[in-house]
Amino acid sequence: MHYFGPWRPLLCRYSAGVITWRNGTVARVRREWAGAAELEVTVAGVERPVRALAYPALTGRPEPGDRVLLNTTALDLALGTGGYALVVAVPDRLPPDRRGPGHLVKARYTPLQAVVLGADEQDSPHHDVLRDADDLGAMPVVVADLHSALAPVLAGLYASTGPVRVAYVMTDGGALPAWFSRTCATLREAGWLAGTVTVGQAFGGDLETVTLHTGLLAARHVLGADVAVVAQGPGNLGTGTRWGFSGVAAGEAVNAVAALRGRPVAALRISDADPRERHRGISHHSLTAYGRVALARADVVVPDLPGEFGAQVARAAEPLADRHTLVTVGIEGLDEALRASPAPLSTMGRGLAEDHAYFLACAAAGRHVAALLRSATIGS
Repeated sequence: MHYFGPWRPLLCRYSAGVITWRNGTVARVRREWAGAAELEVTVAGVERPVRALAYPALTGRPEPGDRVLLNTTALDLALGTGGYALVVAVPDRLPPDRRGPGHLVKARYTPLQAVVLGADEQDSPHHDVLRDADDLGAMPVVVADLHSALAPVLAGLYASTGPVRVAYVMTDGGALPAWFSRTCATLREAGWLAGTVTVGQAFGGDLETVTLHTGLLAARHVLGADVAVVAQGPGNLGTGTRWGFSGVAAGEAVNAVAALRGRPVAALRISDADPRERHRGISHHSLTAYGRVALARADVVVPDLPGEFGAQVARAAEPLADRHTLVTVGIEGLDEALRASPAPLSTMGRGLAEDHAYFLACAAAGRHVAALLRSATIGS
């Protein structure tokens, strides 16, 4: 009795439910994109149908009239899931059993753990290439805090260079399924992405790997990328503390790129619209990730923004020069490049007009990479 006494409150916490479950019926399929189906689902006791998202590779494709088991936890808490309930299963019509090669388990030891073929595992046709690969050959790699940086980085890149092959390496700080991202699907359809590599616990990319390091190597040596962009999937976990945010992995990504002899390029998270003081100007996320976590040297791109706000950003970036190379990049013409993006631009619910500086900063990182590619071409 005395043995368990001090731990009783902690033990009792594990008996509480951590998921809100609901049964629903599919009313209609609203739309689909690569790897995902958006549904309208009626739920008993709920006045209006709810939007739900299914990943057919996990659950099978729900059809109108199907009973579906939903996880509504994040929806009930109004968290940043895009306003979706998530389909856990279609209980009355299970998908076919998994068949095929691969033994890499992702979302491990959760009810929806998935077994995929890792590009770096022994069953993979790419294993021989990746077994001894350990060099990116100075490939530029843009590192960003948020998934919303992907489209504007590519907009700045493609406005400043000819055809290049770009790979997106998606880390597991946000959404785990790459299928959640309509941005990825749209950029792939537009020819702006050669492929997506999902690393760590993330899954659903064109290639799967165990670590960020093999993900970067797969981008270079399997997808043949000239450039890679590393960022977490959609969503972002933050606690309002210095260290408790998923974007801290941006600093670790800089170290991984440098360890593999790539060229790290750090995109700053900048905002002139975020209502939270810690994210105005240069976000504390960037200052912590690049100023404390990143031990390797990177090119930190500082957009040449006009007026007092631009001067404020430049001053805030100065401490990063102690360990990085600050690169000031002009923003002329980047508005047109951003408006040409095939994927809608949105960060924290704000578009180009509402958070102009954020998107310009990302596009400036892309423009700098284009300059690096030109220099490499001239040098060769």
